Amino acid sequence: MTAPRGRQFLHVPGPTNIPDRILRAMDRPATDFTVPAFRAITDECFDGLQWVFKTKGPVIAFAGSGHGAWEAALVNVLSPGDRVLMAETGAFSHWWRDMARAHGAEVDYLPGDWRHGVDPAAIEEALRQDRGQDIKAIAIVHNETATGIVSRCAEIGAAIARTGHPALLLVDTISSLGSMDFRMDEWGVDVAVGGSQKGLMLPPGLSFTAVSKKALAASRNAGMARFYWKWDRLLTTDGRPGFAGTPALHLFYGLREALQMLREEGLENVFARHRRLAGAVRAAAACWARPAGPELNALDPAEQSDSVSTIRIPEGCDAEAIRTICRDRYNVLLGGGLLDFAGKVIRIGHLGDLNEPMILGALSAVEMAYSELGVPHESGLQAAMAGLVAAD
Repeated sequence: MTAPRGRQFLHVPGPTNIPDRILRAMDRPATDFTVPAFRAITDECFDGLQWVFKTKGPVIAFAGSGHGAWEAALVNVLSPGDRVLMAETGAFSHWWRDMARAHGAEVDYLPGDWRHGVDPAAIEEALRQDRGQDIKAIAIVHNETATGIVSRCAEIGAAIARTGHPALLLVDTISSLGSMDFRMDEWGVDVAVGGSQKGLMLPPGLSFTAVSKKALAASRNAGMARFYWKWDRLLTTDGRPGFAGTPALHLFYGLREALQMLREEGLENVFARHRRLAGAVRAAAACWARPAGPELNALDPAEQSDSVSTIRIPEGCDAEAIRTICRDRYNVLLGGGLLDFAGKVIRIGHLGDLNEPMILGALSAVEMAYSELGVPHESGLQAAMAGLVAAD
């Protein structure tokens, strides 16, 4: 096969495109991470992460994936046998549930249909029924990458507050941080989990837990075994985050540049850009669905993700063949289905360092693949372009 020419269009929902500025920032020799100059860089990064998470609490960084940050969140605030309330929203809620159970937690798992986000009323009712206040934590995936569903965390936080229940609120922001509005302190979140390879536009390898005072207090009495992930080891006496072993040096150089880029654009403008690009994909998907064609998985407009769109492929059509043609013929990389959605959906990532022509190029490739495979659809390119023009 002849190597494709031109630039690859990366539209998986992570890792995302790494801007040239960030690549150049990381292109340097290694250094001693104990020198004051590097400490100044990491302090700047930790301050910037507080700004992105919208919290006054510490943000702790690990060398690891987002799954590592999940584990750090669980083992620092729970003891074996503790009850955790979770809600089914897709593959990633399943995996976080399985991790909690593996560590000995008892999980109350609210069933879902993979087409809706977490129901704040269901969370509130579960807490009101917990008269002995045995539930120690509620763990929510803010943006479910597998299904393209965003849960209404502000409403969930308000629902928890109405009950007066003391449970901690843990939120996975891995595919929403830096792409969609998230307000840790304002929404009453106690632990927020993040990663480097999505809205922060970095390579994989850094994970984060942003921690409230309430969560830090709980960690001092938590009984789950931990060492690498232990928050107390990573917070100095003055409250500044430190490291467990050698930090991911070059990722911090990149992180400093990424945070600068976000500041230059402005977070509200970043969120607006993501809404605009996501709107173009949704406009195209609305056309694709006619007649009986591929359709957007998220049913509630208020829960449609601005970072990834999951597209349900009609029965009898091959979702993986669509991805293969897009990859091999048109140099466009799309996400595939996970767990229950394996072979049934394609996922179009629209987060990170993206603009309008890149989105339109990806949508064009998808439509060409539909046509080649005989997937029923009505072209959505004009609707996508019209939406982008109107949004401006």
